Amino acid sequence: MALKIPESMDECLYFTNRSLGDGHLLAWVYRKECPKCKKAKMGKPVEKGKIKTRATEYVCPECGFTEEKIEHEESLILEAQYTCPKCGKEGESTAPYKRKAYKGVQAYIVECQHCGEIIPVTKKLKDIKKK
Repeated sequence: MALKIPESMDECLYFTNRSLGDGHLLAWVYRKECPKCKKAKMGKPVEKGKIKTRATEYVCPECGFTEEKIEHEESLILEAQYTCPKCGKEGESTAPYKRKAYKGVQAYIVECQHCGEIIPVTKKLKDIKKK
């Protein structure tokens, strides 16, 4: 598959680098190209030189095209490079950029291509609930 690791944080909408017990995970989501003009990458609106952090939409800086946050984020793909905590093998995987419930916690779900183990990417400091 050979995923391309981002060179700059400006290319990414989401990026994380974590250790998972015996494993390791590097995951990112590239910013989407504007579907209207195809000249620039979509991003959150900029007001008075600052990015609006809690914006409900994404805007193209070239043509001004706007897209709702939920619709925009559901069309993106999370890419991950990992060392599986179960089998210890290195691999690469993709998943939809949408959080799902996993053992009581919202997480992006990445699946190991070797053993099929589910690797959850939770919000920082969120622990998976034990039974």
